[in-house]
Amino acid sequence: MPPKWSRKPDRSDPDYRRLGDRINLAFHLALFSAINSGAWFFAILYRWDLPWLTPVTGTWGAALVAHAIYVLALADYSESA
Repeated sequence: MPPKWSRKPDRSDPDYRRLGDRINLAFHLALFSAINSGAWFFAILYRWDLPWLTPVTGTWGAALVAHAIYVLALADYSESA
């Protein structure tokens, strides 16, 4: 069930921005999981030699971790932002 917002959505509302950022993070995590698990599944299944797969997964994973740290720990959702 999608999240419901009890009042009119307004991007200046800190709670709305926090929810939007967390939904965006969840979407990126799902996309990362789906694409990388599929790529690694077929690379292992067919024994493909894909030298680019490890750096792509690592770089994308590091970017996702940075995104998570920002959204979950560093982002300022105060009224003045």
